[in-house]
Amino acid sequence: MSPIAAKTPGAPGARCVDLHMHSTASDGSLPPGAVAGAAAAAGLAAIALTDHDTVAGVAEAREAGAQLGVRVVAGVELSAVDGGAETHLLGLHLARLDTIERHLVVFRRTRRERAGRMVERLHALGISLPLDAVLAEAGDAAIGRPHVARVLVAAGHARDIRDAFDRLLGNGRPAFVPKHRLSLGEAIALVHEAGGLAVLAHPGGGATRERLDALRADGLDGVEVLHPGHSAEDIARITTLADHLDLVPSGGSDWHGAKSGPRVIGSMHVPDTWLTRQDERTRALAAHVA
Repeated sequence: MSPIAAKTPGAPGARCVDLHMHSTASDGSLPPGAVAGAAAAAGLAAIALTDHDTVAGVAEAREAGAQLGVRVVAGVELSAVDGGAETHLLGLHLARLDTIERHLVVFRRTRRERAGRMVERLHALGISLPLDAVLAEAGDAAIGRPHVARVLVAAGHARDIRDAFDRLLGNGRPAFVPKHRLSLGEAIALVHEAGGLAVLAHPGGGATRERLDALRADGLDGVEVLHPGHSAEDIARITTLADHLDLVPSGGSDWHGAKSGPRVIGSMHVPDTWLTRQDERTRALAAHVA
């Protein structure tokens, strides 16, 4: 058993789920339907497709999942600001995709503008990189730094994706451009407007009782407990806090289609009972709104 699998609470032999996954609708490497196919091959009962700033892949993933016996939860991953720091929020169990899509259109436009500014900074560094090549790499996906990195690698300006981020695109690097971000409270409100659950993504050491309690007062519904970036200590602490604060637990591999590394599909062994708890909370919230 891998070190990651050993520290997760999924019981051996139990059906597991993966509630944090990406496709080519944003910065993943597999189309949404193929993500559902990979989930079926991995023996998962359900997944959540949580592409960055888009729900465009949900319909395709659901169609493929229905044929393969894999439930696909409609989700999204939003970038927000909390206390001046970048924070990611998962919107899970989205019931009204058209509602959130109206807002996401604006976010994707700012992503395209950001890509143009990164290309300008690369040009200033003497690295010629056509914006058209970046746009072609992204296709219809929400453009992110990985698309720029892939073009850099293809053009011979970086050894690999990690090198591109370490030298040029990572936070504080010379071609880095920050994203347009919502406040975390605004992001929570958008998810609720779409009928979903707002789940704090991979908080790690930042998941303190004080912070989670304050976010719960702002409407936070859940917290990602299982994630490849969490230590065993993080998992134990966040599990305790989630129980104490009545936040539904969630978890996933944050898989982007890579064939190696810690972000392996299904690797976090998230128990399907957590998905059941989320379903119950979603129904309760819907009944309250009605």
